[in-house]
Formats: sequence, C-alpha cells, structure tokens
Amino acid sequence: MFTGLVREVGTVASFEDGRLVVRCSTSASLGDSVSVDGVCLTVVAADDGTLAFDVVEESHSRAKPFRERVNVEPAVRAGEPLGGHYVQGHVDGVGTVASVAPSGDEVRLVLEVPLDLLRYCVEKGSITVDGVALTIAAVAEGRVEIALIPHTLAVTTLSELEPGDPVNLEVDVLAKYVERLLPGTMRP
Repeated sequence: MFTGLVREVGTVASFEDGRLVVRCSTSASLGDSVSVDGVCLTVVAADDGTLAFDVVEESHSRAKPFRERVNVEPAVRAGEPLGGHYVQGHVDGVGTVASVAPSGDEVRLVLEVPLDLLRYCVEKGSITVDGVALTIAAVAEGRVEIALIPHTLAVTTLSELEPGDPVNLEVDVLAKYVERLLPGTMRP
C-alpha cells in the first residue's frame, strides 16, 4: 500500500526487455514494493543508487510509457504515518492532460478521464495521477480539474506536464468496493 506522497523524483537509467532500472536514493531491498509513476513494482535488484524492476505485460497494457523522470514512493511500512490517500499502485487506466494553467500560487490541471473511470470521480474525492495522491476540485464533461499546490509541483514530475501528455490514473479503491457491494451493480 502507498499514500501517494511521492518521496523523490527518480531518473530512468534504462528500460530494456521488460527490465526497468531507476536511479534514485530510495532505500529498498529485494522483493520490496515501490510505486514508480503510480505503478506498483517489485524490486528485483538494488545497488549503487539504482532499483531494478521487471515490468510485465499487465503493467504495460494499463499504464503509459515511462518518461525520463518518474515519481518514486516506497510502500508504507507498519507504524508509518498515513498522510495522503489509500493508494494501491494498481493503475486503472490512462488519462490525458487537457490543460495546465497557472492561477495565483497554484496550477489548475485539467485531465480527460476515460468514462469507465469517471464514475468514481467526485468533487473533493481522491484520484492518483502518476503516483501522486490528489484531491479533485471539479468534475464535468469527461474531465476532472485538480488544483496543484507549489509543494506538489516542486517535489513531483507534475510540473513537467503539458497538454496532450498521458498520465497514469488510479481512482479511489473505496468507491470501487462500494459500487461492487450495491445491489444490482455486481460486475466481474
């Protein structure tokens, strides 16, 4: 489990034959879970400031391609504060940046969200974008709007987003469970 509070921005050293190697200072051991741009991956090697992961087809099919710089968050350990939101690192789909607009000290990020995910998005609800837990400011016509504070822009890759960029999305897992438990909404 993750919180969506990114610990650092890492750099992709290589990505060949399904093996992703990320340069970062995150301390992790063989078998640990680490979120890389919102994708929960298992550490298969760790040394000299790099972490390596095997990225399988399931992750490729649900997530966007990795950029040069990625958001990195180690899994929450028992006893650590749970600041952010409940984040699984299970990407539900890919959205698209519609606009990025400065507004005072914040930046308004508008994302086009696939309709099958939009039903889980509510004003003041949570959404995870490239591994960053965020609060939805508004929902309308296939889009969500998010207010990004200066701190988030400074410590994640979200400040690098431009219109047309793809982003990994994870919607609120609690909303998915509620839907599944309601009479008449059982889905496979």
